[in-house]
Amino acid sequence: MPKSAAQTSSLYNVHPGVAMVQKWVAELEPKTGRSLDEWIAFVKKEGPKDLASRRAWLKSKHNLGTNSAWWIADRAEGIGGEEDTPEKYLAAAMQYVDGQYAGKKSALRPIFEELLKLGRSLGADVKVCPCKTMVPLYRQHVFAQIKPTTHSRIDLGLCFTTYKGKLPKRLIDTGGLAKKDRITHRIEVTSANQIDADLAKWLKVAYSLDV
Repeated sequence: MPKSAAQTSSLYNVHPGVAMVQKWVAELEPKTGRSLDEWIAFVKKEGPKDLASRRAWLKSKHNLGTNSAWWIADRAEGIGGEEDTPEKYLAAAMQYVDGQYAGKKSALRPIFEELLKLGRSLGADVKVCPCKTMVPLYRQHVFAQIKPTTHSRIDLGLCFTTYKGKLPKRLIDTGGLAKKDRITHRIEVTSANQIDADLAKWLKVAYSLDV
């Protein structure tokens, strides 16, 4: 599939969730008898007035699944929709990152940029897909994430779900393995000087495990 102008010019990559949402939108009318726009108009005309009640009503009265009920109710409320198209997502992605490094966290932006550059250098198959509170790095799955945890610290989260060796103390256990989260360890970064060869080595290990 050829890339759109937005995809080729963006600093970031389209989140895998966009394809899922587009598939959902395409299948909504064949499965339910109403398109997304028709569901939105129907909810506004016939449904309850508050968001939570609309979600429950769509599930109980119209037998929609949880995701469909939430997505339709959100769009009827005028929220959501950032993942409806690649263009909408990429525009939102820029805003997500700007928001993460606004105000008191603005001093962390150069650290983020260095970590991002390092992550991209691992291979052409690395995808950078920002969320509202963090920036995950994908290969086949999320293998790392960059998160401004405090005003003075970024946590580089890493996926070591299949790693068999002993990890150094610098890699702090997040409890992710027990919780079945992909991010199992993190490295605290408070200055660009801490983005050293050791950090680069462990980021590369996380990348290499995601095959």
